[in-house]
Amino acid sequence: MKVAISMPDDVFMAGEAMVEARGWTRSRLYTEALRQYLRHQDPADLTSRLNQVHPAADDAKLLREQGNRAALKASDW
Repeated sequence: MKVAISMPDDVFMAGEAMVEARGWTRSRLYTEALRQYLRHQDPADLTSRLNQVHPAADDAKLLREQGNRAALKASDW
């Protein structure tokens, strides 16, 4: 699909520099950029990525740690 968009000159020029440096087409740059943006805006994807980093979260342990933090905040140091 072809589209026409407007953007600030500095953003366009930075994109052109990246196209040149990577040997990509302009279409590839904007497609990749939009894919990345959309992926970061998707809450389900964010949850999936967080679960990959912390796959075996122990809910009971997390609740204990939260309680410990609350106790520390309530105490005088």
